[in-house]
Amino acid sequence: MFGNALFAAAATLVAIAIFLLEQCRFLIPYRTLLWYGYRDIILCFAAVLFVNLTAAFYSIGRRLFLKDTGQKLAHIEKQLRTGDTISEELSRRLNE
Repeated sequence: MFGNALFAAAATLVAIAIFLLEQCRFLIPYRTLLWYGYRDIILCFAAVLFVNLTAAFYSIGRRLFLKDTGQKLAHIEKQLRTGDTISEELSRRLNE
């Protein structure tokens, strides 16, 4: 799940960078001045944005894909403990 969040954050960051590069074409003559003067600020902003996007995608993934997982696992454990289960092998392993 964390890998998926990292991938989605990286893809989103690349999409944002491409969009910004497309919108800021008028700054091309000042590219060297901007890069050497503001490189640290730009990289820091990109890193913070990447971390925030990763956290957002991770929390969205947990909310969507792990919904009611605890209740489902409790239901399965209850079935295994009572013996009225689909798989008696799992029930035997739990009792051991």
